[in-house]
Amino acid sequence: MIIVTGGAGFIGSNIIKVLNQRGREDILVVDNLTQGEKFSNLVDCEIWDYWDKQPFLQAIKAGEEFPHPVDAFIHQGACSATTEWNGRYMMENNFYYSKRLLHYCLERRIPFLYASSAAVYGCGPTFQEHREFEAPRNVYGYSKWLFDQYVRRYLPTAPSQIVGLRYFNIYGPREAHKGAMASVAYHAHCQLKETGRIKLFEGCDGYRHGEQRRDFVSVADAAAVNLWFLEHPNQSGIYNVGTGQAQTFNEVAQAVLAFHGHGEIEYIPFPDHLRGRYQSFTQADIHALREAGYAEPFALVEEGVKTYLDWLGKNQG
Repeated sequence: MIIVTGGAGFIGSNIIKVLNQRGREDILVVDNLTQGEKFSNLVDCEIWDYWDKQPFLQAIKAGEEFPHPVDAFIHQGACSATTEWNGRYMMENNFYYSKRLLHYCLERRIPFLYASSAAVYGCGPTFQEHREFEAPRNVYGYSKWLFDQYVRRYLPTAPSQIVGLRYFNIYGPREAHKGAMASVAYHAHCQLKETGRIKLFEGCDGYRHGEQRRDFVSVADAAAVNLWFLEHPNQSGIYNVGTGQAQTFNEVAQAVLAFHGHGEIEYIPFPDHLRGRYQSFTQADIHALREAGYAEPFALVEEGVKTYLDWLGKNQG
């Protein structure tokens, strides 16, 4: 059995879909469906069972065993809102919860794969998996960074696999429930359908309008990295997951415009509340991932956005 926390969420549900495609249906999904619309992410997935997060966490705290042997934990459950400033809530969901799962797995020698984030780097400009380059600018990034720091204490002597994956700007199917936290590609698609225009921020931090640059990575590629580590239990560590190439918001918008064949870009004032807290540039250094043995290519925006919009067209009408 494989346990996927946050399994009804964006990345978690995509991982489950890929597991299904590889013949695995013995999957225990753990999530919190207070936001009920997330159920739709699992409708076309095959799972063994669903557990709410609270009784699951109680079972973990009590050290209970599961009905079937557990092959791995894939821990994607978290509060991923970078604009959330309730630090107590963030730390409970992203730090304490993760620590409990980590120790449960270490005690039983169960592989533990978990979601970290490029938010640990703050404003960069260097995005390598080393302490000197890490300076989170919001409490979400801090919660992820602190758990990475905690994991680093255990990596040298861990009796089983631990893998932290620092996701950069993920986009793709099954993200509609994320609302304001959904990807630029998704918002651009929706805006174009509704108004014929795509809104991007005006320039900031020395960048021209729409020229802020991020490492945009397809969720299909992020899921593939998870599955690769699952199949290579001898590999442990903390790794960036990105294309290794920064692309502009304008390039994302242009890919959406090209797909639809019409529309234009409108630049709107940069929000005051994001000044000093916004990543205007990210670019994953993926040397460590490549050295671990992951050799698959990553889709750039031009290819990945087209594939995503094809999927949206088939699944949203």
